[in-house]
Amino acid sequence: MIKPTAIVYSENEFGKLDGKVANGLVRRSDKYEIVGVIDSKLAGSDAGEYLDGIKNGIPVFRDIYEAIHKLTTIPGYFVYGIAPLKPSLSADEKEVIYTAIKMGMNIVNGLPEFLTEDKKCMEMASTYGVSILDVRKPPAKKDLHTYTGEIRNVKTPIITVSGTDCAVGKRTTALRLVEELRKEGLNAVFITTGQTGLLQGSKYGIAIDVLTSGFATGEVENAILEAQKESPDIIVVEGQGALSHQAFTSSSAIIRGAMPRAIILQHPPMRAHRCDFPKIPMPTVESEIELIEVFSRSPVIALTINHEGMTDYEVEKTIYDYEQRFELPTTDVLKQGCAKLIEKLYEVFPELAKFETA
Repeated sequence: MIKPTAIVYSENEFGKLDGKVANGLVRRSDKYEIVGVIDSKLAGSDAGEYLDGIKNGIPVFRDIYEAIHKLTTIPGYFVYGIAPLKPSLSADEKEVIYTAIKMGMNIVNGLPEFLTEDKKCMEMASTYGVSILDVRKPPAKKDLHTYTGEIRNVKTPIITVSGTDCAVGKRTTALRLVEELRKEGLNAVFITTGQTGLLQGSKYGIAIDVLTSGFATGEVENAILEAQKESPDIIVVEGQGALSHQAFTSSSAIIRGAMPRAIILQHPPMRAHRCDFPKIPMPTVESEIELIEVFSRSPVIALTINHEGMTDYEVEKTIYDYEQRFELPTTDVLKQGCAKLIEKLYEVFPELAKFETA
């Protein structure tokens, strides 16, 4: 299948916390062929090399004009790749989007400010024959799902990748784990709960942070029930935020809707305060485990770390220290892979072993 081309806007944010949509699309995209990233401070870089130290041939451009000048064809899509705390676009950012429309690009917007409700955007889209997609715009209420309790009848092992904060790599870890489980011969299914997963091409899930709590829980449950038609061996659900984070309710809705039988917890050891909340200190791993296990009545079976601000030596030392202190397998999936996680899953869910390839 030929994927449509897309350029991702991430001005001043690529590789940072608020650039997580762009970061995710550069790392993986089953839906679009990413042909460039816009970030003037990193112009001339290779996006993969800057992000993970491995070149992937995706260039970073100074602005939309340089991108169009250097690319052989105009991309089919312009993706707004920033996920800031502020819910709306600045005047300058809107001008960039208007320019993309005039150039003939379809617009993909991951913000909770919906461009399909912006009169100027829609008039321009009509004039230039392009589409506007608001990824986080929820379906009509008649199409949303409330919680039914049917999740209690699902026998498939369900796990969630939870975290101690926003933007710690829960989705990246979940996707890497699903990929490696499939290599093991398991039919692993990923359930997304955010806009980046949808943009990457996830088959199941919805951006739940714009839904009311009842619908959020119901949509998580429904996504898992929908996935049952594939007869999965294991389901991995992407977490959002942190259960302990006062500003968000997504984590509680995910746990309620998914009813996971086990949880993997992701943590950035060097982060001192909550993402976008400089006055709120990070929780400890101990306190988050305690809260998760009491709330979910399921065990945290492994730890994964986000290596932001860490040297390789610090990563290795932290992994060793965590394994000694918590007696849980610990890894950084971007640096050390998922082998420990898979071994633990076989231990927790022995029924999975029968699918293991020889």
